[in-house]
Amino acid sequence: MPVHEHENKICPRCQAAFQCKPGDIVHCQCYTAQLNDAARILLAQEFTDCLCINCLKAISTETQA
Repeated sequence: MPVHEHENKICPRCQAAFQCKPGDIVHCQCYTAQLNDAARILLAQEFTDCLCINCLKAISTETQA
């Protein structure tokens, strides 16, 4: 199955619409997210799909404590 360059998605955490770019990852909104180990673990345990950049940043901040 070919990878599409852009996918319209709904964030499973906040329901915001965003564009995922698996075919052009360096231009995807998630590329700039800096996730700590605790955030990565939480994401792997609780979600099976991409989240919007705002939720990625929030989870990273929440798990720093």
